[in-house]
Amino acid sequence: MLVVTPLERAWHFRELIRAVVRRELTVRFRGSMLGWLWAIFGPLIMLTVYTVIFSSAVGVPASAASHGVFSYAQSIFAGLILFNLFSELAYRAPMLLHEHTTFIKKSIFPSETLAWTATIRAIVYAAISFGVLLVFQLLLTHRIPPTILLLPFVFVPFFLFLLGVTWFLMALGSFTRDVTHLMASIIPVLMFATPIFYSISDVPKHLQLVYKINIVGDYIQMMRDLLLFGRLPDPFLYIGCVLASLIVFAFSYRFFMRYKSVFVDVI
Repeated sequence: MLVVTPLERAWHFRELIRAVVRRELTVRFRGSMLGWLWAIFGPLIMLTVYTVIFSSAVGVPASAASHGVFSYAQSIFAGLILFNLFSELAYRAPMLLHEHTTFIKKSIFPSETLAWTATIRAIVYAAISFGVLLVFQLLLTHRIPPTILLLPFVFVPFFLFLLGVTWFLMALGSFTRDVTHLMASIIPVLMFATPIFYSISDVPKHLQLVYKINIVGDYIQMMRDLLLFGRLPDPFLYIGCVLASLIVFAFSYRFFMRYKSVFVDVI
């Protein structure tokens, strides 16, 4: 029931969510000559840079050498797609209620929908990066693993996890702006504690369990398995991530709704 209720509320306000998302996507590149092409050029340039750097300047780690330079660049890019999706929301969520103070204070506005609009907006840009990655892989390998069809089973719980994180940080950020500064300090550190530029197998065995607690890193690992290596993720890892995501989703929504009436007075 705790999982179904926020989904029912989102469906009830689906037209509002759709309108807000459409407006935010339209405003993003307003005034630029290339418009939405920037959403493609950014990921394309990033992927190209990683390929050049790791093929000439830095080199490929031993654990990834067997897969080749291009595969390693793809692996990094795939990890960055998910981590940047998470970090964008973590940075923005604490200020979301402050950004929409006028609507919240002067109208009966369902503030919980802001998490949906922010998450969907971020996912649209991540989807563009994902499309660039698929094209790059198709050009290099001339094939895409059939396991890619299972990606929705990984992405949906990750989406719920992101919604939960956004609700929780929105609630905390309404009480104190220190949460914004805290995220600015934590996220860069978390980036290097997440297996983006390396894999879990590169981590010393006595530390691997600690790294696996990082759920974002777990989702990155499962995405790489399905998209790049054509293999199924560890079933216990998948079940653990799904359960953890549902808990975060349900707890954070309940936490947000519990203090929703207070936000009007503190933002």
